[in-house]
Amino acid sequence: MHNQIKHSQAEVAALIAARYETPPLAFIHTFGCQQNVNDGEKIKGVLAQLGYGFADSAEEADLIIFNTCAVREHAEQRVFGNVGALKPLKEKNPGLIIGLCGCMVQQQHVVDKIRKSYPFVDVVFGVNAIDRLPELLWARISGERKKVILDPTEQIEINEEIPTRRNSTFKAWLPIMYGCDNFCSYCVVPYVRGRERSRTPEAVLKEFRELVEAGYKDITLLGQNVNSYGKGLPDPCDFADLLEQLCQVPGDYRIRFMTSHPKDATHKLIDTIAANPQLCHHIHLPVQAGSDRILKLMNRSYTRAEYLDLIRYAKEKLPDATFSSDIIVGFPGETEEEFLQTVSLVKEVGYMQLFTFIYSKRTGTKAADMPDDTPHKVKAERLGYLVKEQEVIAASLLKPLVGTCQKVLVEGKGRDGVCYAGRLANNTIVEFTAPEDLTGQFAEVAINGARNTILTGELVR
Repeated sequence: MHNQIKHSQAEVAALIAARYETPPLAFIHTFGCQQNVNDGEKIKGVLAQLGYGFADSAEEADLIIFNTCAVREHAEQRVFGNVGALKPLKEKNPGLIIGLCGCMVQQQHVVDKIRKSYPFVDVVFGVNAIDRLPELLWARISGERKKVILDPTEQIEINEEIPTRRNSTFKAWLPIMYGCDNFCSYCVVPYVRGRERSRTPEAVLKEFRELVEAGYKDITLLGQNVNSYGKGLPDPCDFADLLEQLCQVPGDYRIRFMTSHPKDATHKLIDTIAANPQLCHHIHLPVQAGSDRILKLMNRSYTRAEYLDLIRYAKEKLPDATFSSDIIVGFPGETEEEFLQTVSLVKEVGYMQLFTFIYSKRTGTKAADMPDDTPHKVKAERLGYLVKEQEVIAASLLKPLVGTCQKVLVEGKGRDGVCYAGRLANNTIVEFTAPEDLTGQFAEVAINGARNTILTGELVR
């Protein structure tokens, strides 16, 4: 269905300007993944064109929008907790507009809960309806409708021309595809973000070139499964082909990508990374589990052996590469032995980073109906054990970098507020002293130490 636009942007901006004595402020809070962060930047882009400024806190805002995540139950509970905390603000300022958007509100049971338990929420819209926001605000501000809630089952055509107000001047997210066709048994993403669709190489290349020309130095390509890019396009172009095209653009930049599904990661992709220095030698390749039985129950479509073969090929072609992964602990029916198979795989690969989660039941997924008799306490103990093992691995991988000189993209002040922090091409964080603000620039840093999962160093130039 084409997006229903009744009023022009100028009409909505005029309505908003007439309502407020001074330019109104919006507060946007995003939960979840990098795709959500990029969606949040698009929401800001739309609102900026309507005349909104941006507040640093909800207390200052005339419009509050929570951009939500549905991947885990904990994320949903955090959102509901934060929404509940807005009720006093609404009582104090009845003109305050509160909106919820994103993956959570693509689920009917969530929308039903909002209607019943959070009547002070004014506007609700899903992941593909960001360009509908002006129309929704018109309906609410004009009094045409008291509450504006889009039907989560409505099929909305994705608009790629939405303006983007980026959070950084040197790091950028660039979506290359939308949705997912994998239907992993634990995952709700295909149900909330829809089926897979790739952007054309021409559209991606145009946006990429604009980012490089604007001075962006660290560009991350986004998709639920970037390795399946190109399926359904009129002209053949797989993910490796797209990367080759992007690397022809002149400039001083790095390209990252996520998320990479092991079943579609190819030797051709690894060879492409090896052949192009702009492509970071860091691969996020989520394995999720080390047991073939659990992988099959997860519907991951690869075996442990196939995954390790891919890692071995990557290490052969990219000796300096680092790897990261997602791990789910406590999937329904996982035994102690199967958990230890995951631990042994983690040790064999040697990940620089590991994103670990206890299995979270998601309504509507196949895993939600699987018997799960492992106590949460046992799952938490397993998670703690895995995290400790990973800390040892990461520390061992950092030691060889001490004494080397590395190119760092400076991202700003470090955690202590004194040192600067930056990132290597392999995604490792470095903290170092510098006499001036080098944020957004590349710097040469002599690595002189390692602390937990962070390197320390001194500026060379």
